[in-house]
Amino acid sequence: MDKDSDTALRVEGRVKWFDPSKGFGFVVSDEGGPDILLHANVLRNFGQNSVSDGAGIVLVVNRTARGLQATEVLKIEPPVATGAPPLEDAMHLTAEQVAALPLEPARVKWFDKAKGFGFANVFGRDDDVFIHIEVLRRSGLADLQPGEAIAVRVTEGQRGRLAISVGPWESALGPDGAFAR
Repeated sequence: MDKDSDTALRVEGRVKWFDPSKGFGFVVSDEGGPDILLHANVLRNFGQNSVSDGAGIVLVVNRTARGLQATEVLKIEPPVATGAPPLEDAMHLTAEQVAALPLEPARVKWFDKAKGFGFANVFGRDDDVFIHIEVLRRSGLADLQPGEAIAVRVTEGQRGRLAISVGPWESALGPDGAFAR
């Protein structure tokens, strides 16, 4: 990496850890070197409030008097999946079938990281969508906040609607800014 403090660097790496309640976390560059501070505001500018430990990430980084700090998130890739389905109800779905499900705009009703699950409301529907912590992790997220705008891919589970993937709100918008269906 460049040693010039005025130079913005493009860095690829992995999230070491991120704590939404603290408002920051750290990234480790694929090239090595010191940890990179990732502030919650930088992550929010990308459209996410959290990111999962181990997620791949591409950042714009600046060197400051306090060390390396991310100034922009360019891309986030979910952590490498183990191949196992996140929940029993989704075992019948292939990756292609999941990707073919429509992205539905939703708002988080509540999510309890300690319990490992929560619920969201899809716009225009009365029934809740169950969100499991493992689905969040596989989607590259670590936590959700009440009222947070998200996009979900949903299937019918044994107990009702079940989120199979969760992403930023913007991913459910079409090029015209309207909800893509």
